[in-house]
Amino acid sequence: MTPWFLIMALWAQQGVVAKFPTIVSDNLEGKTFTLPRDFAGKRNVVFVPFLREQQSVVDGWVPFVKQQLAAHPGTDYYELPTIKKMIGLMKWTINKGMSGGIADKSAREHTITLYTDKAPLKQSLAITDESLITILVVDKEGKIYWRETGAFTPEKGASLAAALAAPVVP
Repeated sequence: MTPWFLIMALWAQQGVVAKFPTIVSDNLEGKTFTLPRDFAGKRNVVFVPFLREQQSVVDGWVPFVKQQLAAHPGTDYYELPTIKKMIGLMKWTINKGMSGGIADKSAREHTITLYTDKAPLKQSLAITDESLITILVVDKEGKIYWRETGAFTPEKGASLAAALAAPVVP
C-alpha cells in the first residue's frame, strides 16, 4: 500500500490537486450545510459511498472512527451518500426513506446526501471507482489529509489513526 502523502506529492508534480469542492446539501434532519466549510471538526473523517449496498462497508468503519473521535478532540465524521442530481420531490422522498431507516438521531445528523453531478465531484476528490467507498480526512478548507478505499481492516484503521494523530500542516 502506497502512503497517501506520497501519492499527493506525485500528483502535485503532475499538476493533480485533490480538494474537497464546495457543495450545499441537507443532512437527514433537514439542516443545510455548505461543505467543507460547515464540517464541525478541525479534521473530519468523511465517507463517500455511491451505492446503497455500500452502507454495510461504511458501518464496518464507524465503530473504529467513533473511538478515534474520542481519542482526537476536534475531529468529527460524516457519511456523504452521493447520488445523481434530482428534483426536489425525489430528493425529499429519498431523504425521508433514508432517515426513516436510521433510528439514531446522531447518525441522521451526520448523514448528508449529496445530490450532484457526480463526475466533477469524483474528479475533485480523485475518485476513480464508484464500486468502492472512499474515506477521506478533510478540514474546513477542503484540504485532504488522508484517503483510503473499501472495507475496514486493522491496517487501514492504523493508517487512519496515524493520520488523525499527525499535526495539522497548513
